[in-house]
Amino acid sequence: MSRSTSATELRIDLGAIVANWRALCARHPSGPVAAVVKADAYGLGADRVAPALYAAGCRHFFVAHLAEALAVRALVPDAMLGVLNGLWPGDAPLYHAHGLVPALGSLAEIASWAGPAILHVDTGMNRLGLSAPEVDALAAAPETLQGIELRYIMTHLAASEDPADPANAAQLRRFVDACARLPAAPRSLANSSGLFLGPPFDSDLARPGAALYGVNPQPGQPNPMQSVVNLRARILSVREVPAGETVGYNGTWTAARPSRIGTLSVGYADGYLRSLSHAGQALFDGSKVPLVGRVSMDLTTFDLTDLPKAGVGDWLELIGPEMPVDAVAARAGTNGYEILTSLGRRYRRVYQAA
Repeated sequence: MSRSTSATELRIDLGAIVANWRALCARHPSGPVAAVVKADAYGLGADRVAPALYAAGCRHFFVAHLAEALAVRALVPDAMLGVLNGLWPGDAPLYHAHGLVPALGSLAEIASWAGPAILHVDTGMNRLGLSAPEVDALAAAPETLQGIELRYIMTHLAASEDPADPANAAQLRRFVDACARLPAAPRSLANSSGLFLGPPFDSDLARPGAALYGVNPQPGQPNPMQSVVNLRARILSVREVPAGETVGYNGTWTAARPSRIGTLSVGYADGYLRSLSHAGQALFDGSKVPLVGRVSMDLTTFDLTDLPKAGVGDWLELIGPEMPVDAVAARAGTNGYEILTSLGRRYRRVYQAA
């Protein structure tokens, strides 16, 4: 048994993140590849991830919120740092003071800004970005952009993880048409999965996020990205449960045989989702261990009956190379994005240097 006093451990491989970024750069010869480090670098720690990517040569970063940009700016001092969720009234002085680049997605935002900016065009997501009528208005009155230095014109793909989805080609056509009618500027198109749609989706700047952190950008195919996260937890206790007894809240699992139940110090307060109840798995020495009963806030129970060597103090792997984040997500009924961004702060975090 390890002498570490930690009951849970989250290992984050910064070298793998850098390797994933470099692999994505190789897929995008038409221009640089940015790093999206929003949501605290998808839950893995922007304060560690952003400097590692910057040291590797990344000079374009994106976050969602102004507060995220303010936290990241000192870590990537001369990089372009874009803020995807737009410009809130009254925030312009902070953008200017810290050299931040807003993604402008409405005529109102354009009217309130002067300086470097990204123009966000909506081509089918229907969330943020200039609508078709706003693009028409801007094309008819390009002087509206006077005083704005267009760094990029961008759009966001809605279904790029499915190469067969006709929405991809439709969005590409709309984006090309919009760019042809707007003032000339570099273009930014591909997200993580978009980088795997082929040369028509190449542009002047790609913007991957999840793929950097090991999420498979090609669902249903072998993952081309390196695994980044290893999450493990110790067995706190082993309880002999007679046949017919129940385990956990509301007795939703009943032992069909005399069972050995191991309890781990991890639960939904740590981002190990409640939807994994009765569906999750762990690994012990390469063997799968089923989660039984409900995931609770701080504790989760696993059936060790067929693993007599597993005991108190031993580690079970919850996410790792042999238990990929996408597989965990599938069992939870979600995606790898939610699994990563839900990871809590109670884990002992160990960073492996790039």
